[in-house]
Amino acid sequence: MRTRDVNKEILIREKAIEMIVNQGFDGLSMHKLAKSASVSVATIYIYFKDREDLIQQLYTEEFEKMTVATLVNFDPESHFDEGLKVQWMNRLKYCLDNPLSMTFMEQMKHSPLIDRSVIDRRFIDAMTRFVHTAIARNELIQLPIEIYWSIAFAPLYQLVKFHISGTSMPGRPPFILDEAQIDQTLSLVLKALKP
Repeated sequence: MRTRDVNKEILIREKAIEMIVNQGFDGLSMHKLAKSASVSVATIYIYFKDREDLIQQLYTEEFEKMTVATLVNFDPESHFDEGLKVQWMNRLKYCLDNPLSMTFMEQMKHSPLIDRSVIDRRFIDAMTRFVHTAIARNELIQLPIEIYWSIAFAPLYQLVKFHISGTSMPGRPPFILDEAQIDQTLSLVLKALKP
């Protein structure tokens, strides 16, 4: 039996995320991945049962990293305005520090390839408690979760995408996200979510 090499495993994971982000799920084959990571196909199977296991493990690991990053200094019992700002700043930092991971997680969000029942519930439980507490204290209007998320976080993620890609709306110069724009956008989001 061949031994495991942590560095090879990390490289395989990084290359797999890169391939999925750049070429989609269809662009990920074990042969292409082996070539990209400069390992044999057999080496990949030391770490992953098959392509689906690889994708699931990548999602689980990246979700865990995102969870840890987004919960830094976050108190689910905090006032809604303060808690949402912490969430925005944590998510912004995570996305800017991990642009490939952010895009990968975005692709995974609606994928039928992922079993979400195995993920760590800390993030979901903390966010659920935060929202329910804010509603109970009349700091937040009650909305279906999809509408809440779209108002609370989609503006941030869209601005981050503009910033990371160095693009903007057609005919405009590249968008560069700064603190004033974050504050302005967050202010509008909070206004939209208040009773």
